[in-house]
Amino acid sequence: MALVALVGSIALMFPLIFRASTWACLFCFTTHEERLRLCQMFVGTEGPKLGQCKDSLTAAFEGLSDVEINYDERGHLHDAFTQMTLALQEVAAAQGSFKAAFPSAAAKMKKTIQQLKKAQDCIPPCGVQEVTRRFYCWGCFSTVCDLPLDCPVQDVTVKRGDQALFSCIVGFQLPESELTYSWKFAGGGVRTQDVSYFRDVPGAHGYLARIRPVQPTHRGTFSCVILHDQRPLARLYFFLNVTGPPPPGETELQVTFREVMHWTPREAEMIEPWRPSLSELLARPQALTLGNLFLLAATAALVSATVTVLVWVFFRWYLSGP
Repeated sequence: MALVALVGSIALMFPLIFRASTWACLFCFTTHEERLRLCQMFVGTEGPKLGQCKDSLTAAFEGLSDVEINYDERGHLHDAFTQMTLALQEVAAAQGSFKAAFPSAAAKMKKTIQQLKKAQDCIPPCGVQEVTRRFYCWGCFSTVCDLPLDCPVQDVTVKRGDQALFSCIVGFQLPESELTYSWKFAGGGVRTQDVSYFRDVPGAHGYLARIRPVQPTHRGTFSCVILHDQRPLARLYFFLNVTGPPPPGETELQVTFREVMHWTPREAEMIEPWRPSLSELLARPQALTLGNLFLLAATAALVSATVTVLVWVFFRWYLSGP
């Protein structure tokens, strides 16, 4: 009997659940008091017509039950519903009919929603992409792309003694401010995404970092974490494979002996911050950050001023001659 009663209760709840979903957009952006007051202005505070008005309002907005919008457009849609409510109140004050006013208001709201800015599509394979966040009217909630935080491991092969350059760049749009980058290293030649293997790497704080000269001890996985306001947005991994023989004239035993003689204890692997030369800046336009542009402008101004002074001194000396 208890099971039958439970099934019966669930069956009775289905119409209520379906009914709520048909007016979800209206429910998200208006309050119960606003909707009740609106119908009271049309038909009065009591009587059977009050229920008819509520049902008519629900039915008018049934077509907006499955609407999804750009999360950043919620404020605009809320303002649109506020303006709609005020306009309907004016119709009620003018003794208008709710049976005609509600469908007309719903049609105008549908056009307004279609004109809102669309959310960006998800860009796989990884990352917390806030620009893709969508708001769903049927449940009054929002979600972002269901993608993992960890990006696939990228393989980087560098000859011994050369330079290794890592770019902590993702394919989706990042916030414009409060971005930080944290670099870590898992040594011993391990290729992994297990965070327990990694240790902090001092000396690298931007989105670009390099190691030079690359040595066999650098073989392993480097990780870069992109954070916005201390919240991780993506973790990138680079497996560095070091190739090439030891320097000419050295045997493996000599190399080992030299490394032992020059060994000093250190707490963490050092990554050199990337300080690009002028040719590297011109070859990599994405490296032209605001700071680099300022340095280039300052350098150009200094060179220009120096040349001007030298020319002025030369002409002064030339004109002052016998």
